[in-house]
Amino acid sequence: MRLKLPNRLTSGHRWWCLLMLTLVPGVALAAESASECGYRLVKEYPHDRGAFTQGLLFSHGMLYESTGLFGQSTLREVDLNSGRVLRKNRLPAEDFGEGLALVNDKLVQLTWTSGRGYVWDRGSFTLNGHMPFRYNSPHADGLHRPWGLCYDQQRLVLSNGTHVLHFLDAQDFSAIGSVAVHDENGPVALLNELECIGGKVFANVLRSEFIVVIDPLNGAVTARLDLAALHPAEQRKDPQNFLNGIAYNTEHNRLFVTGKRWPRLYEIELTDQCLTP
Repeated sequence: MRLKLPNRLTSGHRWWCLLMLTLVPGVALAAESASECGYRLVKEYPHDRGAFTQGLLFSHGMLYESTGLFGQSTLREVDLNSGRVLRKNRLPAEDFGEGLALVNDKLVQLTWTSGRGYVWDRGSFTLNGHMPFRYNSPHADGLHRPWGLCYDQQRLVLSNGTHVLHFLDAQDFSAIGSVAVHDENGPVALLNELECIGGKVFANVLRSEFIVVIDPLNGAVTARLDLAALHPAEQRKDPQNFLNGIAYNTEHNRLFVTGKRWPRLYEIELTDQCLTP
């Protein structure tokens, strides 16, 4: 199945976008068609239905999760098998939790509108400092509204709902580059929760059941993963409870995926070579 982007462009708009894309470094006009990834469901785990999942990662045998909504946002350490929350930090009511990444032994958590992120010590689960947002804002008001975050062992990769990924220094969070994401149909926007895997960036696409696999060198979408069958929309209490949450188990080369207020977390194994060019 091909990924359908919202707000389909007219032919005139498509011509203008193609013209503009020639001015954006790293964007190829003749992008190859992305492959469709297959997967095998390995196991299902319980997941807190109240967790509005915005960020997810797996490390040291534990799940770490950032949840959103004003007045309800948290950072959590979760036991994979039981889904039980072992440790939890509540964010201030004015913060809306977003993406989450692990840098060495520090958990870096984004917030949506507060203009800052949080840096937590993974071992003690205590606040270590704050993350300033130093990349260029795409918004007319100059505010930062980041969505997703991952760490590729060299730099942080950040999404903000547009079709652009920002690269940040993992130590001082300064901006060190960006790339415009595109597939064979043009820009791919609404990039949400991220996971850096094997030199690629896996990204949830908001309001869809797709994960896209992105080459960060040129922004090309090399593969798509359709997970609509895992938790069909008709089974959800709220249609806004989209797929959102990707964690990677490096030991077994498998993904953990879930969604906003989903009652289950799924372990899947990719059956195609989605990490190859």
